[in-house]
Amino acid sequence: MENTATLTPKAMEPQQVLHMVGGDGETSYANNSQFQRTVISKAKSIRDETIQDLIYQSSSSSDLPECLRIADLGCSSGPNSLVVISDTIDAIHEACNRLHQTLPEFQVFLNDLPGNDFTSIFKSLPSFYETLLQKEKGKEEYYGRCFITVMPGSFYGRLFPTQSLHFVHSSFSIHWLSQVPPGVKSESGNVLNKGNIYIGKTSPSSVINAYSQQFQKDFSSFLKFRSEELVPGGRMVIITLGHRSDQEPWDDGNCKCWELLSMALTDMALEGLVEQSKVDSFDLPFYAPSALEIKDLILAEGSFKLNQIETFEIDEDDEIEKGDDDDDDSDGREFDIFEIAQNVSRTTRAATEPMLMSHFGEEAIINDLFQRYAKKVVEHLVKEKLIETCLIVSMTRMG
Repeated sequence: MENTATLTPKAMEPQQVLHMVGGDGETSYANNSQFQRTVISKAKSIRDETIQDLIYQSSSSSDLPECLRIADLGCSSGPNSLVVISDTIDAIHEACNRLHQTLPEFQVFLNDLPGNDFTSIFKSLPSFYETLLQKEKGKEEYYGRCFITVMPGSFYGRLFPTQSLHFVHSSFSIHWLSQVPPGVKSESGNVLNKGNIYIGKTSPSSVINAYSQQFQKDFSSFLKFRSEELVPGGRMVIITLGHRSDQEPWDDGNCKCWELLSMALTDMALEGLVEQSKVDSFDLPFYAPSALEIKDLILAEGSFKLNQIETFEIDEDDEIEKGDDDDDDSDGREFDIFEIAQNVSRTTRAATEPMLMSHFGEEAIINDLFQRYAKKVVEHLVKEKLIETCLIVSMTRMG
């Protein structure tokens, strides 16, 4: 989770609070990131095609390096942190076999903000290397050829030497902004987005524009710095939450999830459990772009060729349809809705708890909040599906 935003004047340093919940506990990202894992899996074909095209092009020009340098930006922690690296090595291995090329060595950089739980990644490395060894049944074609290190820091700035990387991957990271958009408050400091923690139906156009402009600024910086770090012909694949270009932002499932969390916070304020002023002053440093916004920004920055961009939807309540097949299974359908709501609540908590704790300050409040949030999700699922939009982007560094 990438961010450098200051949430409130008294908040801890952003790099300490803007990260996924670490460790392997009940509310950790490691145990509540199946949604992200599903999307990463759906992106595998595009990612494999992008990587193999890089190998084919490098081989045809006799420019296949002895060491391929790979960076995963916003890697977070848990099982998802290394699955992309494993898949990437497999794709390179397959391409090299087809071309009868020697498998290169790999230098892998895992990047996130310093507050990320890198320790859990280090602990999982022995099993990761053991898996690489088992894939070749002891031939050691992988084992001893992959060197992994971490690179703490914000990807909205420079991270690596000039033209040092061959492949960059980033999943579920660029929708986290470098800061809460300044435009969510007036010049005099008055709150303009009351009742919302993100873009909602009641958000004024100035707030919506502020979020869009902040994303434009941040993503342009992201592209600029990656263009300096990637070799000409290097590839980049990005996965991000988004919204469909033909929809108003608040009509997308990503906004609906935040709207339900806003409602839970508002209920707590009405009951005197949290201060209304604290609810009003909490804004997420988040923006889900459309494919058109991504395309326009890549074109405007000018360093990358857009190879492919795919928009697809993840239906959070697919399990409901299983209950629909049996008209007598109404109890099972309700159980499915409850389980889905709990999953949504846990996933959201794993991504936002450090920010919420920094802002509201008490774990008891956070526990209550996400119990209420799960109930809000149940109420929504009874009426309609909760569908989230994702974007997969593949591009090539020109020059």
